[in-house]
Amino acid sequence: MKIGILITGHAIPEFQKDIGDYDAVFAQMLDGHGFEFRGYNVVDEEFPTGPHDADGWLITGSKHGAYEDHPWIPPLEQLIRDIYAAGRPLVGVCFGHQIIAQALGGKVEKFKGGWSIGHTKYTIEGQELAINAWHQDQVTELPPGAQVIGTSDFCANAALVYDHRIYTIQPHPEFTSRMVGQLLETRGRGLVPDTLIDDAAAKLDIPIDSDKIATRVAEFFKRGA
Repeated sequence: MKIGILITGHAIPEFQKDIGDYDAVFAQMLDGHGFEFRGYNVVDEEFPTGPHDADGWLITGSKHGAYEDHPWIPPLEQLIRDIYAAGRPLVGVCFGHQIIAQALGGKVEKFKGGWSIGHTKYTIEGQELAINAWHQDQVTELPPGAQVIGTSDFCANAALVYDHRIYTIQPHPEFTSRMVGQLLETRGRGLVPDTLIDDAAAKLDIPIDSDKIATRVAEFFKRGA
């Protein structure tokens, strides 16, 4: 099964040195499930010809806001609608979660409550899971057809499904504790309050449940193909 990865922002140099860009990061997360991957740098306006170029699609995270004015945002939103109409399984993570909601009629905003970073507890499909987060923007209004399947104390719309054809999640199951540590060291100070950075750093060694989300995403792709 071929998964097209729509890269909406490039990984920091530390990630790229260790693993590669975000297509490689997600390929690592989904390793062992029998997928092949093709990345498209949509952030650089590199797009597939259409939804049938892959059996399933995944939209990555990004430093950009879904509501920002970038030339690649409108064609990405149209591609999302085309993938949905074609019935190809689509997964969105963080920015991907947000841009899918926006493309289908929801609303994304910079959350007044601030940031969520590092080890964060969620209730997703009835399970209590710990997953790494790194975001301030949130889906604040649901689009038609979206069903909430995941929440946290900080994020009411943390995971969504759409007619069993789209699965999206706000946190970052692809982020290992090492990756979060690298973000804290290189990007956190001056962007995120020091108290949040210190708290996230103190929790780096606490186990997370990203493997469960990886399995859920793999099952979603296989069932929807």
